[in-house]
Amino acid sequence: MAATDEETYVEHPLLEPGFIERRRYQLELASDARDAHTLVCLPTGLGKTTVSLLVTAERLHDIGGTALFLAPTKPLVQQHADFYREALSIPDDEITVFTGEVRPDDRADLWTGSRIVIATPQVVENDLIGGRISLSDVTHCTFDECHRATGDYAYVYIAERYHADAEAPLVTGMSASPGGDEEAIRTVCENLGLSEVAVMTEEDADVADYTHDTEVEWERVTLPDPVLDIRDAINEVITDRLEQLKELGVTNKTSPDLSQRDLNSMRGQLQDLIDADQSEGYEGMSIHAEVMKLRRAVELAETQSVESLRRYFERQRNAARASGASKASQRLVSEPKVREAMRNAEDFDDLHPKFRQTRVLLARTLGIGGGDRVIVFTESRDTAEALTDFLSESFDVRRFVGQGDKEGSDGMTQTEQGETLDAFRNGEFEVLVSTSVAEEGLDVPEVDLVLFYEPVPTAIRSIQRKGRTGRQDEGRVVVLMAEDTRDEAFFWISRRREQEMEDELKELKGVADEMAAELDDSQTALDSFDGAETGASAEADGGATAQPGLADFGATDADEAGESESADTDAVVATAETDEDDDTVEIVVDQRELDSAIARDLSTREGIETRLETLAVGDYVVSDRVALERKTVSDFLDTLTGGDRSLFDQVGDLSRHYARPVVLIEGEGLYEERNVHPDAIRGALASLTVDFGVSVLRTEGEGDTADLLAVLAGREQTTRDRAVSVHGEKSAKTLAEQQEYVVGAIADIGPVTARSLLEHFGSVEAVMTAREGDLLDVDGVGEVTADRIRDVVGSDYR
Repeated sequence: MAATDEETYVEHPLLEPGFIERRRYQLELASDARDAHTLVCLPTGLGKTTVSLLVTAERLHDIGGTALFLAPTKPLVQQHADFYREALSIPDDEITVFTGEVRPDDRADLWTGSRIVIATPQVVENDLIGGRISLSDVTHCTFDECHRATGDYAYVYIAERYHADAEAPLVTGMSASPGGDEEAIRTVCENLGLSEVAVMTEEDADVADYTHDTEVEWERVTLPDPVLDIRDAINEVITDRLEQLKELGVTNKTSPDLSQRDLNSMRGQLQDLIDADQSEGYEGMSIHAEVMKLRRAVELAETQSVESLRRYFERQRNAARASGASKASQRLVSEPKVREAMRNAEDFDDLHPKFRQTRVLLARTLGIGGGDRVIVFTESRDTAEALTDFLSESFDVRRFVGQGDKEGSDGMTQTEQGETLDAFRNGEFEVLVSTSVAEEGLDVPEVDLVLFYEPVPTAIRSIQRKGRTGRQDEGRVVVLMAEDTRDEAFFWISRRREQEMEDELKELKGVADEMAAELDDSQTALDSFDGAETGASAEADGGATAQPGLADFGATDADEAGESESADTDAVVATAETDEDDDTVEIVVDQRELDSAIARDLSTREGIETRLETLAVGDYVVSDRVALERKTVSDFLDTLTGGDRSLFDQVGDLSRHYARPVVLIEGEGLYEERNVHPDAIRGALASLTVDFGVSVLRTEGEGDTADLLAVLAGREQTTRDRAVSVHGEKSAKTLAEQQEYVVGAIADIGPVTARSLLEHFGSVEAVMTAREGDLLDVDGVGEVTADRIRDVVGSDYR
């Protein structure tokens, strides 16, 4: 008997009929994720996004509010938005895309009218810091590719704000590869506030129905002698530089194939020398930087192509010629052995053997094998461009790269990326040569071969890449390795880490209880789908527990869905409107300060609101008279050594707009960091204070700076009752503001007392001519203040 639509597809009031295929493993994962903040782990290509969509549909149906879906790249955001618009019966204009291409003011307006926002995390982070949006009524927040939630990545900040601000938070984290070990996975869970882990592997029976075996092969290639000569010449220089570092006592290794861990250890020891004010530390750090550049050149020669190496050398030459070039760059391009390697690279007119092997593998797959599509992954954009040109002679090939880089390589716009993927899906060309931008989550069609131009030394990226094949049919993965190079080391590192991750994911199925005791799970209990009891509540009542995920998405009257959503949304809004804090102070932050963590720190503090602006002068504004220009110690010293002469121009503008300008110097070692005479530093500080009338304040680091800004804002706005103005106190004012300014300047009585005096006497002239006894009748004016006013107004000028 043929299966009915009800048996084949998921039914729900907010889902398009006959669109979401009923897969047991997806429904089970959604059932887990609806009840707690959950990390969902599922192999690449098996529909993690569908799991999140099912939870979003249920939350919007039962609770209302807004759903936020975060993805790390613009192509991913657009892909998810297209899927949501197809799958949900929500009007398309209520499913909104937020990327940097949408103006900030437009995003603020769009947010209020959206039921689902799909966004890059950096945009949401900026909007939260700038106070443009609120997460209070977000009822489901999804973090796609959540393994990124470490360090300073925007996911961590957004999750912290979401748990703090949302009335009814629910978090779903999604990844095929959440971390290389239990500690890494636990870190992701803690950073996102996840208390449960739901894992499906390819070994689970119902998942296996949707996957096929993927054979992983590796092909060895041998480097030709001219390439080895180039590499050996560069390695000789590396050995020489390591000998110099050995003399400084920071290493006992001089072999050019030392590990990155060894190099990191050297850097730490050199930093210790710098901290101890020893000049050898600065010398060693410059040599260390040169070693890093040389190792990159060796890596390109061994594992990429001579063309990539040529482009790299050219960039190094340009960097050495630029003003303010580092000594490391200048030494590198003037070293005879390096110059010899550069000449040999220019004269080399053959191909890296990986190019030929790639062409052979593609011919076997697309020609003899009758395949349709191949993806070639490479680490280097230069290689991607050169490989695309080379393969285009034999195949229909297009490249897929990011949106430009700091080294000036042409990138692809978001529109171009989308058009390229669409054309690949539609079979308009057969080979996609991609950098890492296509690794994570993009809906790339099933391919017959995934070719790694080089091994990837991380398990997460290797798993992401291999997930492009073996979904509907048996796929093939080939890794190219140059013999006796770091390719081999990377390959074995990746294989070991992949196995470790697979083992950890299996163990994670029993880890959730341990994490629940460590993480705050106070708001994770949710009603079951369609009003049914959850397994936990059913057991508590002595009832039988239903099989999870199979009966959760039943048909419900659409009118009830609308009523439920409307009532709950209104309740959330009402709460937000009545929760006012009169003691809140505002700090205006220049957009360019987002590179530091200061604005992010301030925005999480109770009683502080941050607002992002593109400030004409200053970096932070805390009142109509106080604005601050922030300089790190390095930035400040650059002004004294010719690197940057703009500080005094900036300070001049600052003092023309604000009555109390401040220069804030952040960091330690002002007199130790550079070889700058202490009197030159003191002279600059004296000029700021005496010539420009600027206060100079010092802080130890970003946290200390945030503390100082909070105190200054509180002092100005709460204690002194001053307003915040991005145009400064010295800009044009209304007549009333000018009158308040004149009166407030008398004996520095401030704006509050000035307003009281003007309201009492009616004009500036009347205040100036008032007798002391009359002044005492004004609210807030005592004998001391009255006496000071008369003394300032009535005394002879001397």
